[in-house]
Amino acid sequence: MATMEEENTVFDVEAANVLTKELRDVFASGKTRSYEWRISQLKSIVKMCDEHEEDIVDALRQDLSKPQLESIVYELTMVKNSCTLAIKELKHWMMPEKAKTSLTTFPSSAEIVSEPLGAVLIISAWNYPFLLSMDPLIGAIAAGNAMVLKPSEVAPATSSLLAKLLPEYLDCSSIKVVEGAVSETSALLEQKWDKIFYTGNGRVGRIVMAAAAKHLTPVVLELGGKSPVVVDSGIDIQIATRRIIAGKWGCNNGQACISPDYIITTKDCAEKLVDSLKKELEAFYGKNPLESKDLSRIVNSNHFSRLTKLLDEDKVSGKIVYGGERDEANLRIAPTILLSVPQNSLIMKEEIFGPLLPILTVSKIEDSFDIIKSGTKPLAAYLFTNNKKLKEQFLMSVSAGGVVINDTTLHLAVHSVPFGGVGESGMGSYHGKFSFDAFTHKKAVVYRSFVGDAYVRYPPYTLGKLRLMKALITGNVWTILRTLLGMS
Repeated sequence: MATMEEENTVFDVEAANVLTKELRDVFASGKTRSYEWRISQLKSIVKMCDEHEEDIVDALRQDLSKPQLESIVYELTMVKNSCTLAIKELKHWMMPEKAKTSLTTFPSSAEIVSEPLGAVLIISAWNYPFLLSMDPLIGAIAAGNAMVLKPSEVAPATSSLLAKLLPEYLDCSSIKVVEGAVSETSALLEQKWDKIFYTGNGRVGRIVMAAAAKHLTPVVLELGGKSPVVVDSGIDIQIATRRIIAGKWGCNNGQACISPDYIITTKDCAEKLVDSLKKELEAFYGKNPLESKDLSRIVNSNHFSRLTKLLDEDKVSGKIVYGGERDEANLRIAPTILLSVPQNSLIMKEEIFGPLLPILTVSKIEDSFDIIKSGTKPLAAYLFTNNKKLKEQFLMSVSAGGVVINDTTLHLAVHSVPFGGVGESGMGSYHGKFSFDAFTHKKAVVYRSFVGDAYVRYPPYTLGKLRLMKALITGNVWTILRTLLGMS
């Protein structure tokens, strides 16, 4: 397993070139294609999670002060669930899919063969550094690829642990880890890959895509955006606020790509919503949330400064109706609610990715659609309502990577639906079989025998052959018969 610190060597373009050649040689040997290899690696990941649960939880605590429950449930358990599903379904996923043929190619049969892409690069993110490293890795393994994982240097404890554990449990000739920062990532991006899977922000996503374009390498970009929550009147406001809190502050203190970014509600509903949020936040995190053990800290001083800048803008600082307390020494910001912030403020122009939650008000709830559509397409969009017509309007009007009605973030846990963005929130998707498909080429295969050779395909071309070929291409039996009988 390659790490940037191995024998104090520098991981540069030349080292990356050697690494990719080794991976291509291993892939060319056919080693990673077998069902047995894939299953053995997936089972080893489950074993690693079981045997090193405490180490993984401790690394996440070091990187983010992540609560134990969040680490175990939202990172470890989800990784194990992904493995368990892949182990259970892999034989079925690998089987060729039968495809229909038509009279055009009669007699023939066809199928779609799932073929591994080759050598793939996975660049992970810091906010869920274990889950977002392992989940795409599971898909790449299930699909039969060789791969490099580049964990985020912003979560150094988890990165170091992955670089230590993966070679102990997985096939280090086919699955390699490269630690490091910009220079190491740049060296990797110089190489030709068969796919690049990147999780992170749009700025780096553009760099990844530009590097991939040089080699015509396909990419999956799991990005983010400003995920809105629309709150209608006439709902159970307590349940709604609890679910918003769980998706916002209960997911890494707002440092999640599908975290609720802002709320839109009517002016009549806003006061009740704010009161309910205050009450439930105090019940969950106490009167002094800066001391709560159930909230992650801000990942580093750069992100702390960024969030502070959003809060301290003149047009926003007076809009705080709850929270706002900060502890710079310990990188902690309390859950903060802001009411009626201007749409042209900094906090409404960029993804917040932290514990700040602005609330916008509208005269009627349908006006929220225009606000959402005025920005880029978000990774997720949430609606709380009992109004069937409003649900339908929301689904028709709002384009987002995923939508949840009457809850937040839960679609992440549903493996039967794809997880991914649209527009600037990303491209491509994964989870469940979609992870397998993300690292697979769907190869079309048509089988024919030497029976039934059609003379009309061959020169010399005649008007009769033209008519019959046109009829054959339509695949309509009656048209073919009429042509053969000279009726058309």
